[in-house]
Amino acid sequence: MTVADLLNGMPFAKHLGLDVVEAADGRAVVELPMREHLSSVPGRQIAHGGVTYALADTAAGAAVISLHHKPTPTVDMRMDYLAPATTDLRAEATVVRDGGSVATAEVTIEDVDGTHVADARGTFKTGGGGDGGAWGVTPGDGSLNE
Repeated sequence: MTVADLLNGMPFAKHLGLDVVEAADGRAVVELPMREHLSSVPGRQIAHGGVTYALADTAAGAAVISLHHKPTPTVDMRMDYLAPATTDLRAEATVVRDGGSVATAEVTIEDVDGTHVADARGTFKTGGGGDGGAWGVTPGDGSLNE
């Protein structure tokens, strides 16, 4: 199972409409079509901040998982919202530090018109839970080690 397959099968990602386009070698690209039910403003399409956050978190997590091939839960994520998100979005994430027990990834989010919508930086737990990774998961749970 690929990282993209794993995350595209995640119920929350399906609910939002997230599409992990690629995730390999510490880099990930995730796209999100803007739809009315993602809006924070009645009668207009302006993405709720939580939607943009979820996009950044998924992209950064995918980038980290592509290096570890096991779950890597989010420890912390910082967002800078730079412009309203009103059209389809694309997040590009890159792992900037992969340490012994945590990794850090940076994310840039733009809309389809090239507007820089947000930046994020996240820290993810990569070790400490035993053989199954940070969460201590076991085979048969949908991990990449199957």
